[in-house]
Amino acid sequence: MNKNIFIISGLLLFLITSCSRDLNLKPISASTTVTFYANANDFTQGVYAAYSSLRTYPDRLLNLSETRSDNLYAVSDGGVRDWEGINDFQKTIASNPYVGSAWTNNYNGIYKCNVLIDELAKNGSVINDNVLQTRMEAEAKFLRAFFYFDLIRTFGKVPLVDKPLSAAEALKIGRTAVSAVYDLVISDLKFASDNLPENVPSAEKGRASKYAAKGMLALVYMTRSGPTYDIEGPGLGLNEWGQAVALLNEIIGSNKFSFLTSYPDIFNYGNENNGEVVFDIQYVSGANPSLGSTFPSLLVPDTYFRSMGKVDQNGLSIRPISNSLFNSYEPGDTRKAFSIKTGYVYNRDAETRSFYLKYLDTTKVPTKAVDWSVNYIVLRYTDVLMLKAECVLHGAPGSLATDVDAVVNQVRTRAGLTTPKTNITLPQLMDERRREFAAEGSRWHDLVRSGLVETVMTSWIAADDVQHKISPFQKEYIIYPVPQSEMDVNQPLFQQNTGY
Repeated sequence: MNKNIFIISGLLLFLITSCSRDLNLKPISASTTVTFYANANDFTQGVYAAYSSLRTYPDRLLNLSETRSDNLYAVSDGGVRDWEGINDFQKTIASNPYVGSAWTNNYNGIYKCNVLIDELAKNGSVINDNVLQTRMEAEAKFLRAFFYFDLIRTFGKVPLVDKPLSAAEALKIGRTAVSAVYDLVISDLKFASDNLPENVPSAEKGRASKYAAKGMLALVYMTRSGPTYDIEGPGLGLNEWGQAVALLNEIIGSNKFSFLTSYPDIFNYGNENNGEVVFDIQYVSGANPSLGSTFPSLLVPDTYFRSMGKVDQNGLSIRPISNSLFNSYEPGDTRKAFSIKTGYVYNRDAETRSFYLKYLDTTKVPTKAVDWSVNYIVLRYTDVLMLKAECVLHGAPGSLATDVDAVVNQVRTRAGLTTPKTNITLPQLMDERRREFAAEGSRWHDLVRSGLVETVMTSWIAADDVQHKISPFQKEYIIYPVPQSEMDVNQPLFQQNTGY
């Protein structure tokens, strides 16, 4: 298993951090960039540094998508935890650290991409390989689009910056209309799709292929096609399901990916970079500074690790599985036992609430919470198939029997379910996705994109909120507030999102 991206980016971390720490739109001095990007190897390291900004992406999904949704109860055992305001739809979360880090980490990644693209235009001739130079530009644009798409889904309107700026210039940039940010995202992903390689060498696993770009672009078209909810959020009410399904068909038709017959094998520590993986984020344990992940233990209570004689991983308490998710699994569904842990005993105290166990290999618990070795799959082949089914249900070319029913039944069969389903509807497909992608951070975005978030969340709060009092759901809560730190610096140029 090769994880060169994070090994190389780790060596570069201290060089890059000084140029992009904290504030999203930090300037970078000409002497620093010209000196750094002096040869082909410098540009390669710059590419890896841009990839390193993906490191915290899984944590953002679990904290802001999974926790926001009807999959979890965000309660704590003593003290107020940062996730409670996320799950409770509190209006006063502009200063929440999860919200702030989503903004800052994405813009730090964008900053690195902008510098790399700018330096490729100025000094790229030192690479002496036009194909390689174009690939590097395509990777930078893929990543820039990735970070901006995450910002759109989280905050709606955000400042659009496509080049390195000085601090004074950055303070003059207001929030840009969602449609204009999407224009850059789509342009970047089209360039990436045209110029990234079909096959990534084994020594470069984790770098994007053209199919990763096509999959991301398909999801962008689908998200834009979702309802607007009369807010300035990720949905524009467009009918781009056909554009999305054409891209998904290219991924399927490439025959470079496969539907694994075993659900646990997809996430097996010894089976990384398997046929399901269209794009993932690579991690490695044992490095100094740490290049491992934190997401495997993020939703697991420390008392569970103590019950096995392991060291604490996050210092946090349980985020229980909601009753509606737990009870939605049919008898015999093998994904339930694999994804969810029910009960354990620590110091004679029994914990009866359930929590996610999906990413844990209890034989590989690290001595530090930041040192898990398993990769995070951003886009997998099963997702491609089910996203196509979603497009077909919205009227894109395809067959209900072949592209929807057959796909869902293929997924169900792998999960050990023998009763086939027919004439599947969009709500039923979203229910199937809920179980298939539990703990993968997609639930909130699925609900928003499908137009079901208002009805599902309102019903869930009324019927299933047995743990604590959640504020009434409002459509404004589909996106998060602009971080208060940004509001303080940029007022009156920034206006806070409605509802916060």
